[in-house]
Order: sequence, then C-alpha cells, then structure tokens
Amino acid sequence: MKNKFFLYLLILSILNGCVGVSSTGVFGTGVSIAIDPRSLGTQIDDSIMQKNLSTRILLIDKDYFLDVKIKVLDGRIFMTGKVEDPEEKLKLTKLAWETIGVRSVRNDIKIKEDFNFKQSAKDILITSQLTTAMILNKNIKATNYQIDTYKKKIYIYGIAITSEEKKLVIKEAKEILDVSDVVASILLVDDLRIQKQ
Repeated sequence: MKNKFFLYLLILSILNGCVGVSSTGVFGTGVSIAIDPRSLGTQIDDSIMQKNLSTRILLIDKDYFLDVKIKVLDGRIFMTGKVEDPEEKLKLTKLAWETIGVRSVRNDIKIKEDFNFKQSAKDILITSQLTTAMILNKNIKATNYQIDTYKKKIYIYGIAITSEEKKLVIKEAKEILDVSDVVASILLVDDLRIQKQ
C-alpha cells in the first residue's frame, strides 16, 4: 500500500512537470506556452529576438535595464519606457530595426521628465486596476498581455484569441478612472504568421 502511494506521488510529480512551462523574459513578463496562441517555434524566435535586443541595449547603457521594456510578438518589436533625450530614443529604434527577423518596430519610449511621485503612483494604480479587471474577466486571457502606463496613458501589447476579446480588453482599459488614452497594440491570432495547431 505504501509503495502504491509513493508510486502515485512519483507519477503525479512527473506529469506535473509536463504541464505548461512558463516562458519568462528579462523583465519577468511571461506567457504560458500551454495557452500562448503562437507556435512553439515562433515563441522561441521571439524570445531569442527579445533577449538579443535586450543584451545589445544593455551593452550601450546599463541604466536601460530598468528604464526600457521590450516585448516581441510574432517578429514585431514593442518598446516602452523612458530615456534622457530624443537621440537615445532614435538610437534604440535603430538597434531594434537591426535585429535579425524583425518585421516591425513600435517605439513608445518617452523622454524623461522630473520625477513626480503622485503621477507614478497613479500610473501604477491604473496598471494594477486593468491587470485585475483582465484577470477577473473570464473572456480575457490576461496572460497574453503586457500593460504599461505612463502619464495616465495605457499601453497594451499582446495577442487576442478573437476580435471580441480585443474589444473587451480595450473596453476594460477605457473604463478605468482617470485614464487619458489607451494605445492598444493587440494582434489577433489570425494575424500571426504561424499559429499553434
């Protein structure tokens, strides 16, 4: 009886290891492989592109590690964060375009201003409210999205399973109090080059 119990635990732990491994990027944003609509090959390509670009950016200036966020979806590069001057923004855009396999670059990097604690706290609150709303909404796969807020403007990057889901994510974002604008860079599964079968 004891042996059956241990055998059961062993099989359970082995099978548990086979369920959806998380693909985590440099900035801690991950999408579970089990529910990501991209093919495994596309996920690997995107991850390699993201790490390659992140490394090249960090070699220029280590401060970019905290100031610039990068997300790659289906060969499309999305950049957010803050830099000191417009020349840095252009330099980062050029680096992104030089990445092998890139299809497009969306640069939403802003120029830094004096730190405003009240504004930063408000932006964090807006991001948390949207994240919570998306997690609680059963019609949205919240793990497929990355959210960034700057000066009450929400930037959403991700992959929607259907156009209804995309509309629902944008609707949830617009319903949050004090949001000035929503910039949605949401791809549909049908728009992906290679889809999971």
